[in-house]
Amino acid sequence: MPYAPPPELASLSIAEIAELAAAQKLPPVDQWDPEETGDSEMRIAADGTWYHQGDPIKRLAMVRAFSSILRREADESYALVTPYQKLSIIVDDAPFVAVEMETEGSGARRTLAFRLNTDHLVVAGEEHTLRFGADKPQPYLQVRSGLEAALARPVYYQLAELALEEDADPIGIWSAGVFFPMAAHS
Repeated sequence: MPYAPPPELASLSIAEIAELAAAQKLPPVDQWDPEETGDSEMRIAADGTWYHQGDPIKRLAMVRAFSSILRREADESYALVTPYQKLSIIVDDAPFVAVEMETEGSGARRTLAFRLNTDHLVVAGEEHTLRFGADKPQPYLQVRSGLEAALARPVYYQLAELALEEDADPIGIWSAGVFFPMAAHS
């Protein structure tokens, strides 16, 4: 089946985005424990660009396919995993970048939906939390099983603007019934 890009987020309701996000089927990489291991000779740069042997991977379909078999290991490293092979991959910051955000509602009734650089959709909430780092002002969105997306700067600014409008104490943002404080905890 050929890949069809998801529709523009702005044209969908949050419920429609959540339905599309739930329909995204991924391989059960957490269940696979292949014996054959190696080095993929791949790297994901902090800006979300995927490289193989130093050259950028330009086909989004390839990046999307590789991202679906990406796994975070117990030792905090990353690997591309199939039932037969596990290959290490270097990740400079986070393996994904949230490049677009849509919001619906306000205050405790707000829901935030994000499109990743791989076109995957994620709705922030209890399962997909937002985290604000103590060491740098970069927010992250939990995507799945220890894999995170860094919020692109324009998305972060949009999120911060919403939080300032809410005027909560402490400053933060709601999504799907969960409050995410934007100040890092010490």
